[in-house]
Amino acid sequence: MKFLYFSGFCLESESELFQEYKIENDFTVSGFSYGAIKAVQYILKNDTRVDKLQLFSPAYFNDKSTKYKRMQLIYFGKDSNTYCDNFLQNCGFSSEAKQKYFSLGTVDELEELLNYEWDESIMQSIVDKGTKIEIYLGSEDKIVNTKKALEFFRNYGEVYYLKEKEHIL
Repeated sequence: MKFLYFSGFCLESESELFQEYKIENDFTVSGFSYGAIKAVQYILKNDTRVDKLQLFSPAYFNDKSTKYKRMQLIYFGKDSNTYCDNFLQNCGFSSEAKQKYFSLGTVDELEELLNYEWDESIMQSIVDKGTKIEIYLGSEDKIVNTKKALEFFRNYGEVYYLKEKEHIL
């Protein structure tokens, strides 16, 4: 296996933004936001050796209401480009970074991102496989409630709570 990185919602090739944190080797899997979900799913579906799982600003919406999630999908459906532009701005992307990494997401991807349930038994099964988990959260994140995410993820790995960092860290 080569280094695996999973991109965030409506992004591609943004892994270089995490250069100071990411470990690139044959036994590390990482993902940003929506990509964190995909990284977890990859580990669950494959028997390949993974020593480290790096989750950069995992898309943690367990604390959001069904109404909130439904409204996000409605806004996306009405004008996906404006929705994604606003989303990336709230992530902390500069205009240059938005242009460089933007790739229009789909309603199915957004629905998966919003409705994914981070589950204790899934996280524990990854830990039980011998995989070390690193979670990176920004104190100024406008996308997810980092206090709730911290509360959940601290049971499964090393959490790095980065002061004055946004969703994009």
